[in-house]
Formats: sequence, structure tokens, C-alpha cells
Amino acid sequence: MIGDNLKLLRKRKKVSQEEIASDLGLTRSSYSGYENGVAEPNLLTLMKFSEYYNLSLDKLIKRDLAKVTDAEWDKIDKGIDADVEGKNVRIIAMTVDGDNNDNIELVSEKARAGYTTGFSDPEFISVLPTFQLPFLKKDRKYRTFPIKGDSMPPVSDGSYVVAEYVDNWSNIKDGYPHIVITLDDGIVFKNVFKRLSDNQSFQLCSTNPMYEPYEVHANNIVEMWKFVNYISSDVPTQEFKESELTAAILDLQKDVKHLKNVYIPRKS
Repeated sequence: MIGDNLKLLRKRKKVSQEEIASDLGLTRSSYSGYENGVAEPNLLTLMKFSEYYNLSLDKLIKRDLAKVTDAEWDKIDKGIDADVEGKNVRIIAMTVDGDNNDNIELVSEKARAGYTTGFSDPEFISVLPTFQLPFLKKDRKYRTFPIKGDSMPPVSDGSYVVAEYVDNWSNIKDGYPHIVITLDDGIVFKNVFKRLSDNQSFQLCSTNPMYEPYEVHANNIVEMWKFVNYISSDVPTQEFKESELTAAILDLQKDVKHLKNVYIPRKS
């Protein structure tokens, strides 16, 4: 059925097999094999098709698109068919310890580049380092991700963010920091704002004003993880506002004047 769906989608888009293969970084023979049913696309490739056609992954692999109604096609054509509530297919691979407790997997800097393709592969996840933090809630799924760059102070370059898996993206709190796994940019750490009613996208913002906000369509996102805490070898420095420094200096001057009046005898 996937092959028939891909063929129907391509014809609706009025493009050739060669054009789609080129757009998605595939060989024409590989794409042709998917349409003809002689090869099965992996999860990452399916997600690329999902984004390319603005179509939910669940609908791509489970529905016979030849039976989709005109109203549903209208939503697909407008790019509002993404699954943001976690109702459809959403795969998360995980590991457990000897007592069957969920581990916190650590995505190392070395594993970072492969996470976008390996996030749903139990074999990839199984070789990641693991640990436990006893103060975290037991009924949640956590993972730790490396942070690169200076876009999200006070979380500095080289830190690790411990984050909680988010199944229903429509429930995220606007402005709260999340680890966002995207097909285009891999692992990013940003403050997230929902733009679902506009075009089923999310706006990603940095705490460093030198970085411009940008939007990512829901079909380009493979996972979201809510910030819980972070691990860093850097001690954050406190930056005072000018008004705070002025107030502190005035208070200090008052204290000095008081000490002079108390301890320094007046001349007769």
C-alpha cells in the first residue's frame, strides 16, 4: 500500500520519480523500488516523504490514499495534516536497567550526528551510555542531549540537557525550553512557541538575542523533549543591571556614612 500511496502522491504533485528522488537525496532506482513495492523505505525515508507531502506519517503508511475524501485532501494540500497530538505513529526506543527501570540514555557528542536517523532504532539506542537520577519522577521518559554553541545562555557550549519526552506537542507551554529533533537541523535546544493554528509549525527562539527566531513545520520534527535540568562544568556568572548596580553603590555609600558617624569622633 505504501508504494501505491507514493505513486498517487507523486502524480497529484505532478512530478517525476527522478525529481522526487533528487529532492529527497535518493537514487531514482531506490525511489522506483519503493513505488513498485520491491523495496521498503526505512523510517527516516518515510518521514522525509511525510514532510515532502505535508502528510502525517500515520496516514502515509496506514491509509489507502485512493479512498481519502476531498475534504481530507484539502487539509493535506494546505499543510495542516501533521500529527501534533501523538495520536498516530510515534516510535520511541528505550533501554531499562536490571530492575526494569527506564534508563536515562546519554546522547554523546559522537552519537549526536547519528541521532536523527537512529532515534527509533533500538540497536542505536542500546549502545548509548546510561545513568539514573533518583530525584526525577519515575513515570516519565528522560534522555540527555549535548549542547553546542552560545544561543541559549545560561546553558553553555559543552553542557548536557536532561529532558523529558513529550508525546503530545500541542500541550507544550509557550516559551518553555525544549530539545527539538528535526530532520533538517538534527538536535537543537530552543524556547518553543506553538504556531499550530496558523500553519502547524513551531517557532524556535534563542535566549541569546543575537540569534533570530525561526519556524519549523511539525512534519519536520521527529521528537520533542522538555527541559528538566542541565549538567555543566561552567559556573554561571551573575550579570547585574545598571539600575541594580547604582542601587547597590548608594546602599554602600549610606553604610560608609553611618560607620563614619558611629566610629569617627567629631572634632571639638
